[in-house]
Order: sequence, then C-alpha cells, then structure tokens
Amino acid sequence: MTATAPLTTTSQDFDVTLPSGRLRARRFGPASAPLLICVPGLSQNLAGFDFIAERVASDALQVVSFDLRGRGRSDVTGAGTYGWENHARDVLGLADSLGAATFSLFGMSSGGCISMAAARLDASRIEKLVLGDLCGAVARRAALPVMMSVSRLGAVLPSAEAAVGLIKQAGIVPEWNEYWERYFRYELKEVEDGITTSSDRSAVMEDLGYGDAMYWPEDDAPIRRLWRFITMPTLVLRATQEIMPGFDFILPKPEAERFIASVPNGRLVEIDATHYTLIVHEPTAMAIADFLR
Repeated sequence: MTATAPLTTTSQDFDVTLPSGRLRARRFGPASAPLLICVPGLSQNLAGFDFIAERVASDALQVVSFDLRGRGRSDVTGAGTYGWENHARDVLGLADSLGAATFSLFGMSSGGCISMAAARLDASRIEKLVLGDLCGAVARRAALPVMMSVSRLGAVLPSAEAAVGLIKQAGIVPEWNEYWERYFRYELKEVEDGITTSSDRSAVMEDLGYGDAMYWPEDDAPIRRLWRFITMPTLVLRATQEIMPGFDFILPKPEAERFIASVPNGRLVEIDATHYTLIVHEPTAMAIADFLR
C-alpha cells in the first residue's frame, strides 16, 4: 500500500438513539456537509473506515461510520432483531438523526448488502452507492476464512496484546499497520478474567445465517432480487486477490460483471487487494473520492 497524507485526522464519536437501540457513530468532516454513511460488514466495527474517511472527508463531505447493533459499542439487542432489513432501517434512521434527507452509502462486505436493502426500503434517499467487494452470490470456499474471523468473538484472552497477536498470527491481514491496530483494539473490552471482544457472537451469527440464506444457491441466489432497487449511480469495488490464498473470492468476477449488467448506472473498479485489505488501501480511497465528486 502506498499511502498519501490524510486530508483530515480529526473525528468525533457520538451516540444516536433509535427505536431499535443505541448506535455508536464516528464523524470525519463538518456536520453541515453532504453525508456519506459507511456501513460495516459482518463483524466489522466503525474504526475499519478510518483510513478511507481520513482521505475522503473534506469541508464538502462528512463521512459517518457506525457500529451495527450487536457490534463494537452499539447496543446488543435481542434475538430476531438483526438481519439486513433491520440494519437498513437503522441506516435510514441514522440519516434522519443527522438531518440528511438524502445521502450516499458505502457498504463494505455484507454492509453492501445492508445498503442494497436500504435501497429497497427507499432508493430515493440514496444519491450514490458504493459496494465494497460484495453485491451478489459468494464463492462457498471464501466463507471459510469468514468463519475463522468470527470464531474469535467471545474468546477471553489475558491482554489486548494477546488478542491482537492472535489476529496477526491468523494471517488474515498480511501487512499490519496503525489502522489495523486501531481497528482491533477498538473492539476490545475488559472482563473479569482478561480481555474479550465487545461485539456479540450471537448477533453476528444471526446475521451470518441471514446472509447464508441470501448468497446461495449460487445459480439462483436470493440476493440478486435486490438488484432491481439499485437505480442510483453505483460503484462496485472488487478485490482481485483471493480472500486468503486458495480460498477463492467473496465477489467472483463473473458475479460482479453480472451485477453491473443488471443495474442502470453501475461501474466496476478492481482493486489489487484482498477482501479484508481493500478497506485500508489507497486506490480504494481514490476510487471512492473520484466517484463521489
């Protein structure tokens, strides 16, 4: 990764209370500027968007990321309260609380699925849509590293250093940097016997099951039924490296091309990164900034 200097490193964390529960959010840029909401993936937290936000936010654009319910520092809510459509309602509610009648969305991984579900609820509010390496059927083999990532949730370790060290050893992130350190430390909390993740395993597993029902069977994946609601200009960012060596792609190229052919105003940009590292990658920030202009 060749990184340019961030445009801003100043952010503000705040809470938003919705009927569904309290969300923790982070803003880069002025609250009065047009809005880009960043929607996290399955077990991701808001800190995962810091690299992009620092390079995309400006006086003319506020970038707001948030923790899905059941993740990071947002509320953990009851069984049956998750799923793409429920999270999509939270996205629209967050925009309401920020005073944004219209806004753009950047959904990373399954955050892209939530973003498409938001378009199904009210496409007229979404000015532009960015989908990060997921918009359709997923290669089955690529789901295995995702399960490995989820398996860390709820484990109690003696220290934050031990928790971060476990992630490094897993090999999911080949090039460690300050953003990954910030991201993984953000999700940790102290418990009686040590350190654990603040994200709730049951919440993540509920959303994982929801996704599994939407991604497969690959020849007739239900997720494709959301495509007809994608009427706004849309950028698909596809990682050209396998999620891990030998484990295929979350977004296979034929599926990305099928999506682009099915929506009225879609653009595909391929990024030399993995599914995980795409979000901390200079070409990703450049592609998003160019698209939002």
